[in-house]
Amino acid sequence: MDLRINVLLALMLIGSFLLAIVLHEFGHALMASWLGDPTPRAEGRQTLSLSSHIDPVGILLCIILAFQPASAIPIGLGWGKPVKPDPWKMRTGANSGVLIVALAGPLFNLLIGLLVAGVLHFVTNAFMLSNPYTLRVLQLLTVFASVNIGIAIFNIIPLYPLDGYQVLYTLLPSKQAVQYARWAAPYGPFIILAFFFFVPFLARLSGVDNFPLFRLAYYIWLASVNLIALVAGVGADSLNVISAFYSL
Repeated sequence: MDLRINVLLALMLIGSFLLAIVLHEFGHALMASWLGDPTPRAEGRQTLSLSSHIDPVGILLCIILAFQPASAIPIGLGWGKPVKPDPWKMRTGANSGVLIVALAGPLFNLLIGLLVAGVLHFVTNAFMLSNPYTLRVLQLLTVFASVNIGIAIFNIIPLYPLDGYQVLYTLLPSKQAVQYARWAAPYGPFIILAFFFFVPFLARLSGVDNFPLFRLAYYIWLASVNLIALVAGVGADSLNVISAFYSL
């Protein structure tokens, strides 16, 4: 088991996460505004200011996961302060409006991640790979793309404060939605912390960390680098190359 921590990679992950989560929450606020709800803008959420969007527990999870040892695959996951639109002010109707706003953040991150992966396709060449400084640029681009795609996938999980919670809540019938909110909203952050940090940590200590349920962060990372490799298309061994950029 490799217990070494790549500090530079961890700092890249945290920096990428901070930018990605600002773009994520800005996407929510911007979509609400487009749908006719001025509430997020009035509350100062339609901004690219970091201080307006950071959630302490969400950034704590990111720091913990970024400083994981190499054997656990460091990854930049977490959440920001949720944008809360007024359902009754949106032109599309309450449920439809909230659903669209909830999906806007993850889709924005996914689009950014794929665009950066597309940039990798055009800038990856022999010179960039052979120069130690430009190689770090490729690594940073790869990390930023993977963090954005990872946040998009992570937010599918239907637990508060992730967007999947709001999506499921709007799709459920009223009675079931209320019942769901009673347990998912208060305990969501603790469940996320448990399954993405505490349980995997205990599993590593117990030697059972290969069980799929204990490797959720790894599978999110794997999905993100596979998408990057698909879009970047840097050769037959593209996944190996992308993974190498990520862990330099």
